[in-house]
This record gives sequence, C-alpha cells and structure tokens, in this order.
Amino acid sequence: MGSENWYKVDNVAKVFLATVSKRDTRTLRVSCTLKEDIDPKLLEQAVLSAIQDRPQFQVRIRRGIFWHYMEDTDILPEVKEESERICPLLYVPNKAMLHYQVTYFGKRINLELFHALSDGTGALEFLNIIVLDYLRLRHPGKFENVTIHSGASADDLTQDSYRQFFKNMNFSSDPFKKMAYHPGGLKLPYDQLQFFEIHMPTAQLLEKAKKLGVSLTSYFGAAWMLAICADMPPRRHETPVTVSLPVNLRNYYPSYTSRNFFNSVLVTHVFKEEISQDDLAVEFDANFKSQLTEENIKKQMDSFETMEYVAPVRPLPLFVKQFAIRRASRMSDKRVSMVISNLGVQKPPAEVGEYIGNYSAFCSSSNLFSTMSSYNGDLTLGVSSPYAGTGVIKNLVRRLSDSGVDVRVYATEVIG
Repeated sequence: MGSENWYKVDNVAKVFLATVSKRDTRTLRVSCTLKEDIDPKLLEQAVLSAIQDRPQFQVRIRRGIFWHYMEDTDILPEVKEESERICPLLYVPNKAMLHYQVTYFGKRINLELFHALSDGTGALEFLNIIVLDYLRLRHPGKFENVTIHSGASADDLTQDSYRQFFKNMNFSSDPFKKMAYHPGGLKLPYDQLQFFEIHMPTAQLLEKAKKLGVSLTSYFGAAWMLAICADMPPRRHETPVTVSLPVNLRNYYPSYTSRNFFNSVLVTHVFKEEISQDDLAVEFDANFKSQLTEENIKKQMDSFETMEYVAPVRPLPLFVKQFAIRRASRMSDKRVSMVISNLGVQKPPAEVGEYIGNYSAFCSSSNLFSTMSSYNGDLTLGVSSPYAGTGVIKNLVRRLSDSGVDVRVYATEVIG
C-alpha cells in the first residue's frame, strides 16, 4: 500500500496512546466461535480479503511533533494459532508493526486490535467481515449474495466523527468529583491480567430485568455494584461505587465510522444502608437513562472535544500533551470502580448465523472491566481483572446463581 494516505488520530485514540502499558495494553479482543474447526490457511486468505473492505486497519501509528498520526503500511497480517496472553501489546512506539492480529484456536476466530484504531462496534463489524469471507472460502457458492458491512464509503469509514459532529465549546466540569471505591487487593505480578468468561441463558435474565422494568445493562450494573460492596470493608461503605458505561455515539449521530466513536457515562451509589438488588437496579436504570438524553450526550461529546480547539494547547509538543493526558487519565480512573461495556445482541445474517456458535469479547484494563454480549440465547460476560483476588467475581457469580440463573464460568490460567 505504501504511505500514500495518512490521517490524524481521534481524541479517544490520543488517550489510549498516552496511557498504554504492559498490563493495560489498551487492546480490545472480539471472538467468534464457529461450529466447525478453523482451517488456518483459509482464515489467512479471508483476512487478506477483509482488509480490502477495511483498509483503515492496515495502518502504522507514527509520532508527530504535536500529535500521533496513522499512515498506510505494506505489512501484511499473518494468522497464527492462539498461544500468547489475551489482549497482547499491539503498539510499541517507533516499531514497525500492525496494530491488530487475527488468531484461531479450535473453532474460535479472535480479532485483537489496539483500541486507538477502533471501538467495539468497528471491531465487531471487521470480525464479521472476516468470518463471512472465511465461510465463503470454506463453503464455495453458499454466501455469494450475503453482505455484512454497512456499505459506507471509504471517507465515512475513516471519518473522525468526534471532529465532524463537534458543535460548541463546552468547559463544563465533571459532576463526579469524588474518588470511587476500587475493589483492591494485590495486583498480579509481571503485569498479568486474569480473564473470565461467564455464560448465562439470556431468557432467564431478560425475565428478571423486564419484571423490574429495567435494561439488562442496569440489571448487571446493580449486580456488579453489590458484588463490589460485598467485598468492601465496612469502614469504606461511605465511598461511592461508580460504574463507567461506554455509550455508542452512532446511536445519536449519523455516523458510519469504523474508528472510535463513543463516550462514557457514570452511574454511582453510596452504600450507606442496605439495599436489595431489585431496588438498586431500578435506581441504576433511572440514573443511567437520565444521562442518555440526546442533549446530555451531545453536551458531553462537545466537552470531550473542546480541548482540541483551545489555542494554548495546540502548539504544545507531543511529550507535554501526553504527560498531561496521563495525569488526567489517572485522575479519571480514580473516580471509577469498574467499566461495563454492553456490545449488544449480535445479529449476523441468518445464512452466516447457521455456522456460528457464539461471540465473546475482552478488553485489557488497569481495573475491573466487563464486556456484555449476547447471541442465540446465550449472554456472555468477558471479565478482565488485574487483581490476584477473585472475590468480586465470585460474589457476582454466587449472586446470579442464588437468584436461579444457570451460570457457567471459564477462567484463564495465571502463572505466578
């Protein structure tokens, strides 16, 4: 491809680039498990085909004087059997490399990418294109009239939608100033993370959420809050438990970008007195939905983008900006107990769905992080944790199981 095309990174990507570390690699992983074993040669051909539809992933991130930028690269992906840790380091400054990789294990196809390239929505669309191209090769003639991608133009797919839809300068302050409780304990050695994959029947959980009139996100938000509370020392119950929830901004703006386009809202609760999960779920849902008005979302988006247009900031060299971003990010992290990212119900075309068993996702983190996704009646949580202890996760599973939910848990092995 050469280096004919280049573009600036978006503001969310700037945060990921400034805060990437060996533990929190800022890598996102989305996986699709098929109903048949993977042929690695066909998968590699499928990836080479898929990048013709999504060439914006074929980039190398470079350092400029004032900001990073991305340029096309001739480096081609090589499909390998999964052997490394989940969410590996896919960005190293000044190293020529792709910032995504595709691996396989048994029936599962994994797409892992540096979060500066895209968010969960863009990653899942890229994964589904790979899966479709693979199935076309595996079953010739069967998927000729099936399509996955949105049909958006190359310009739309590479659009910096934060910049495109920025409207007004907004210097409003963050209303959540208090430090949140962190489910602490000793962190794992050698910058490791633990990963847990938790499966449940979607119908069982939907029934409980509908009975309360709340969303599944709110139901799990309350369950996670109580799991954290059960792990808190009594003297810390005055400390807020705050959950950060990424919001897909494509639901509020006419954007087809495959780059990052999300922001986060915070829901908080202080456990001054006992509260049931049902009551907390209702409170969580009301708090969450009150922040999801179009006016609030657009105001927050403008606030996030405003610093890009502040004249004294723009001419500062990159290392100064990155230092400031790292400090701001650390302060922001202290106000969050955990992150819950709902990737939604996966809906591949029916012809493709016949060959798919399930989807799952993980995201690296310096704190507790849970993805949510559902497919074909199975709801999957992908939990990543930097902590040696598993008390909060055990609390969550026990709470769900005690409420009558059939829970299956899988965990990665951690070498001490």
